Amino acid sequence: MSSEVMHQIGEPIEAEVMLRPSAIEFEMAYQARIAIDRIKFAIKHTEQFSKPCIHMRDAALQLLDALERLESLDRRFQIRSRAASDRSGNASDASG
Repeated sequence: MSSEVMHQIGEPIEAEVMLRPSAIEFEMAYQARIAIDRIKFAIKHTEQFSKPCIHMRDAALQLLDALERLESLDRRFQIRSRAASDRSGNASDASG
């Protein structure tokens, strides 16, 4: 096979692989979900069992900020993961 034909065959495959989340991204998303659950637990218990004071309020705000950042990351991963599965599902529908 010529290099041009190889390039034409390999380019779409490589593009598809680049669009899918990698194994490490799945692992990071899993770890982010665990952290989200633990932060929610900490916020709930902080509000429930601590005496209201400025230091606890600041700690709760820091936890809420971390929670929002992780949830934003999780949403982006889910969007990317769904888009990749939609593309691969459409490709299999078209070929089958």
